[in-house]
Amino acid sequence: MNNNISFFKFQILSTTFVLISGVFLHFAYEWSGNNNFVGLFSAVNESTWEHLKLIFFPMLISLIIGYFIFKNEFPNYICAKTIGIITAMLFTIILFYTYTGVIGTNYDFLNISIFFIAVVMGEYIPYKLTLNNFTCNRYFYSIILILLTFAFLIFTFNPPEIGLFKSPTDSSYGIQKS
Repeated sequence: MNNNISFFKFQILSTTFVLISGVFLHFAYEWSGNNNFVGLFSAVNESTWEHLKLIFFPMLISLIIGYFIFKNEFPNYICAKTIGIITAMLFTIILFYTYTGVIGTNYDFLNISIFFIAVVMGEYIPYKLTLNNFTCNRYFYSIILILLTFAFLIFTFNPPEIGLFKSPTDSSYGIQKS
């Protein structure tokens, strides 16, 4: 029972960390003077894809820290947290494009609300899954995390020219080559 209480406290801290880090990462690239290294992990424009970094990288850091704390108690931890990350990102994409498609524009307060709800969902779902002790292949989920990490890093500089990667404010894609 004590492990469950510790895990619950960790999830609360993780959620708080992801929310604060995500907000920070929204501005980090600009604050860094458009440093390319910082741009790998933070939003470099206003595209939906770049905003997914605000969820992915803080949740990945939390996953790694939590793995070293809970790997012996919860063998399904990596799987559950990966499912949480994917859920949060999919929720963001689906809700953003649904509401903007319906009303024809986007609003910052709704975008911020989507981010907060997505993070809370992305932390709550793995909490419940982890405690349910479902069986999974953590190597498969680790490969998914590695592929997502490489996708974010590669697409920062070489994004496909499709809507998900296009900034609505200036029609740019990824870090602009000078």
